[in-house]
Amino acid sequence: MRLKASILFLLLSALVLRAQNAPRLVVLIVVDQMRADYVDRFQADWSGGLKRLVSKGAWFNRAAYPYLDTVTCAGHATIGTGAFPVRHGVFQNSWFDRAANAVVTCTGDATAKGVAYGKSVAASESAARLMVPTFADEMRRQRSGHVVSLSLKARSAIMMAGHGGDAVTWLSDSLDGWTTSTAFATAPVPQVKEFVTANPIEADYGKTWNLLLPAVSYADPDAGVGETPPPGWTRSFPHVLRGNQGDSLPTDAYYTQWERSPFADAYLGRMAAALAESMQLGKHDTTDMLAVSFSSPDLVGHGFGPRSHEIREMYENLDRTLGTLFDHLDRLVGPDQYVVALSSDHGVTEIPEQLRADGRDGGRIDAQAIAQAVEQAAINAAGPGPYVLRFVGNDIYLAEGKFQKLAKQPGAVDAVIKAAAGRPGVGRVFRGDELVSATSSRDPLLRAAALDYVPDRGGDLMIAPKAGWMAGGLGTTHGSANPDDQRVPILLMGRGIKQGRYGDAASPADIAPTLASLCGITLPQAQGTVLRSALAK
Repeated sequence: MRLKASILFLLLSALVLRAQNAPRLVVLIVVDQMRADYVDRFQADWSGGLKRLVSKGAWFNRAAYPYLDTVTCAGHATIGTGAFPVRHGVFQNSWFDRAANAVVTCTGDATAKGVAYGKSVAASESAARLMVPTFADEMRRQRSGHVVSLSLKARSAIMMAGHGGDAVTWLSDSLDGWTTSTAFATAPVPQVKEFVTANPIEADYGKTWNLLLPAVSYADPDAGVGETPPPGWTRSFPHVLRGNQGDSLPTDAYYTQWERSPFADAYLGRMAAALAESMQLGKHDTTDMLAVSFSSPDLVGHGFGPRSHEIREMYENLDRTLGTLFDHLDRLVGPDQYVVALSSDHGVTEIPEQLRADGRDGGRIDAQAIAQAVEQAAINAAGPGPYVLRFVGNDIYLAEGKFQKLAKQPGAVDAVIKAAAGRPGVGRVFRGDELVSATSSRDPLLRAAALDYVPDRGGDLMIAPKAGWMAGGLGTTHGSANPDDQRVPILLMGRGIKQGRYGDAASPADIAPTLASLCGITLPQAQGTVLRSALAK
């Protein structure tokens, strides 16, 4: 009994010591769709914030998500909580809810009402579907820290913040107004409203996005095969933010272009700096948190792909934006008083048409053809249907009781799986019921699917796409267990961090436990581990 008491005392003493030496501010940065190889490919271009992170921080260059559905909401939830989808419950941006008989979004919440900064919006969004607390939740609960979380995307801002926060803000679905919801605030936060009023998005109307780097810096052509620019733009620079031809005022096309430009990242950087100052982050008698997810690299990447001039230019501009933000935090908080963690929610696959032009395998998965193949195989094996109810992401949902019906017929489920696996672009097909006990499997793809499977939310079957293959007919995307989608950087810098390049196997789920260790708080639901090799003694 005395031994247990002594161990408990030592643990509590260590937490108290950590809390006393904790950073004044935690800065969590997520760059949406940042592949790991972008650091290697682009770092010679950088001289600002990204350069500072690589040269003065800890760079984990073997980090990767171990699960299959590498998408935005799942990635942000994993970074935010330190857990994987199997535990935190958010495995897709949206999924089929059998109880509601509808497809639901990861942050959809009918009980939450919109709180708009300017134009009226219906923002029914919260973290109600997130099944475990985030690092930010625990910091607020254990240390009474203040939390600001910003992004263009609701799911990004919300999954970093969790179930509360002082200013959790995102851009409305109509793109032209900033918003939050009653899950976070009953009225507009004054400091956010002040910034938004003084900095209208329309101020960038008519600006031109042009190359910062010399044209000779690029090996690939400006107008790559398969690129899909937004309306009003061509595949080549320059890109003017003026909407469609003939528009004289900002229209929907302008806002779409603005989101897909470095001007949106720069806006978020300015907003983050302004709120850090006006809300006195890092000035309280505890640790505060500033979280920013830069969505524009993802939007640009989907349309132009990872080889494009546009994506390289986005990172050159982001380097400058982060440099300005860090300089501001140096003055506000002190250069040795805050810690930065940067990672990404997922990578991205190359545009299939470009892969094929190189003689490599790649293509477009026909989801409807897969559903039809499953339906026909099920009918042949077990009698009249219908069987297939929904196909959402990588998950196929069968009608109520139909999987059980197939399971009773010898060979029926195998026949259905064989039919789905025989379609172009499908690598493997898993049964939902086999994934429940496979999180420790030595089969990496089976384990990836299992870490992504959430009982009562996941489908009856899960598709694992082949490398280079994806659903959709335009541009490119992510959402597979292939290295291009799974591998992302982890960069840490600042108080408590030891500079260096680390080849340790790591996951973005390790970020929250590492920050918790630095701040002297506990994360009982985390599955990631502390990145101890990068911690200063």
